[in-house]
Amino acid sequence: MKLPKPIILASASPRRIQLLRQIGIECAVHPSNVDEDTDHKDPAMLVEELALRKAREVAVRFPDGIIIGADTIVVLNGTVLGKPKDADDAKRMLRTLSGNTHTVYTGFCILDADKNVCDHEKTDVTFRELDDKEIAEYVASGSPMDKAGSYGIQDDFGAVFVTRIAGDYYTVVGLPLAKLYTRLKEFAL
Repeated sequence: MKLPKPIILASASPRRIQLLRQIGIECAVHPSNVDEDTDHKDPAMLVEELALRKAREVAVRFPDGIIIGADTIVVLNGTVLGKPKDADDAKRMLRTLSGNTHTVYTGFCILDADKNVCDHEKTDVTFRELDDKEIAEYVASGSPMDKAGSYGIQDDFGAVFVTRIAGDYYTVVGLPLAKLYTRLKEFAL
């Protein structure tokens, strides 16, 4: 796909950078500094709004680029789990997810001077029962601290917590690649 402007990723997530490269999209990385607090109750609208805010904040600095903003949350029984505040919060989240099915929402926004497109995807993830020792060891590794819901499915021990997913795997990683690619084609030459 040939795009008319450079791609700017409004995120420092190494997972998102890797996913874009996986589909042949090189990008410059310029994380946004937006406040992620919002009063949206609907998870789909929440992730899209946050992705748009992130993209807009970076677009001010890079008006000649196509900006991609993204946000991921975990939702269990109507409760939103973002990134943990500290180790105790990560342990609490993992205990809550243990033995349950939750939904991961990832929203994205593609923004340039002429148009913007926001969208999202959701995927259900089922965890096996976790014991306190493995939760403590996982949290002590530091890995959960930058991940929504306090786990990563793709590149660390968090993968062994998951027994089933229903939906797009890449949504759980941090960017729904099929949907993002399809929507990004709207910006192609």
